[in-house]
Amino acid sequence: MAELKRLSESRDLTRIERIGAHSHIRGLGLDSSLEARAVSEGMVGQQSARKAAGLILQLIRDGKIAGRAILLAGQPGTGKTAIAMGLAKSLGQETPFATVSGSELFSLEMSKTEALTQAFRRAIGVRIKEEAEIIEGEVVEITIDRPAAAGGSASGSSGQSSSAFKTGKLTLKTTDMETVYDLGNKMIEALTKEKVQSGDVIALDKVSGKVTKLGRSIGRSRDYDAVGPHTKFVRCPEGELQKRKEVVHCVTLHEIDVINSRTQGFLALFTGDTGEIRSEVREQIDTKVAEWREEGKAEIVPGVLFIDEVHMLDIECFSFLNRALENDMAPILVIATNRGITTIRGTNYRSPHGIPPDFLDRLLIISTQPYTEEEIRKILDIRCEEEDVEMSKDAKVLLTKIGAETSLRYAINLITAAALACQKRRGKIVEMEDISRAYQLFLDVKRSTQYLMEYQSQYMFNEVPREVDEDETMQS
Repeated sequence: MAELKRLSESRDLTRIERIGAHSHIRGLGLDSSLEARAVSEGMVGQQSARKAAGLILQLIRDGKIAGRAILLAGQPGTGKTAIAMGLAKSLGQETPFATVSGSELFSLEMSKTEALTQAFRRAIGVRIKEEAEIIEGEVVEITIDRPAAAGGSASGSSGQSSSAFKTGKLTLKTTDMETVYDLGNKMIEALTKEKVQSGDVIALDKVSGKVTKLGRSIGRSRDYDAVGPHTKFVRCPEGELQKRKEVVHCVTLHEIDVINSRTQGFLALFTGDTGEIRSEVREQIDTKVAEWREEGKAEIVPGVLFIDEVHMLDIECFSFLNRALENDMAPILVIATNRGITTIRGTNYRSPHGIPPDFLDRLLIISTQPYTEEEIRKILDIRCEEEDVEMSKDAKVLLTKIGAETSLRYAINLITAAALACQKRRGKIVEMEDISRAYQLFLDVKRSTQYLMEYQSQYMFNEVPREVDEDETMQS
């Protein structure tokens, strides 16, 4: 339980996000009646598909759907992954969401079924409840006694060693009482880290020593002429300073597996070196979690597992998925593919999307359609804003035309390239000449294929069949 608590607390770190392919997605872009808005939360078009995903979202929130599978099917570049990411953002952090690519399963140093098992258990959350002793009150005064460094004074100068033992006193109060607590080194460091000062309302965990700043006391709101925009004012707590509160820790089954199967505990989650986990370990964990559920100490939170490029799975993987979806704790499975009728890997049979017919029968299928030119323009507007690129109207018209004639992905990739071309000529706004420059430097699929066909004889291991002339035909 202590390891799970440390893992839960480690997630309170500041998250740094880079600009990615779908970093502009904020949700599914639905209104309160689950109708899809034309442009909202980074989503454009695909209103029918987004509305269908919204119904799935509502069923997940209501707990009325579990062990089901949804297929997002459509041509390349029609927003299948964007819809899956929008679903994840709409669910929030309370619902586990795990992603894996079909091709990724064949590159991992473990069996395919083990990789799928780990992916499934990453998408199953466990909400563990426990009672903790909390000291909650308003800070009246903090005094820290800094001992003298060797050969120095006791004034606590900056040259003093940080390892020197410090002591101090913390005065906390509620509306009913006031108490002075002695502080040691660990607690002083925790208070300093949180920048606690007089007038703050804080909560102290007696077991772990964790300090949580709840906000500024309303009674001290007039002490300052100006406060930051993020300053939160709260009332001074009532009653006793020491209270017993129910604390909830949210972890996944996979994280519990790793903690109990590796000697380094939860650190293996950060290194990624989880390796194969023995079935005996999982059985013991499932039994323990079942006991916690019966005692009311924990509850299962089925999440969502998203498998992209599902056509890359073979018949063995599909058999595993068929079995796994029948489990009581199975998450919602969302899969995506851009394939038509193709061969099922591991067999000689052809099937829609390369998925076995018995597994297809389990799926709710959501179809996506190609974007219109107007929708492409709106998506490019959003991406320019996300990548902080200022572009002229004419340049956007040209880029939209390129996206309609080649692909949306190619047009999006040209945004940053054109911005760099603009910087090189010391411009501030991306113009048509910058788009043209990037278009000339970087080929799209059609132009690259045309080039290969023209010069295919000069490439190694060329497999494009050459045309047989009439004389060779007569000789044969």
